[in-house]
Amino acid sequence: MFYVIQSATTGAFLAPSYEDGQPEWVMLLREAVAVEDLETCAQLIEDHAEPFHRPQVVDLRELHRSVAL
Repeated sequence: MFYVIQSATTGAFLAPSYEDGQPEWVMLLREAVAVEDLETCAQLIEDHAEPFHRPQVVDLRELHRSVAL
């Protein structure tokens, strides 16, 4: 399974960087590295998202809905 974390406020994606793996916010889906499991998504959100982002996890196989953690 592949997931991305998207800010419901800004539309940006929180993902590991292609270059060094450090989490970063990017605006384009093509720049967002997919995360393979929900546990990693939850940890990224806890460590790197502020409440104003209203982060949501999106299953790339089910683009029409978000995944509740």
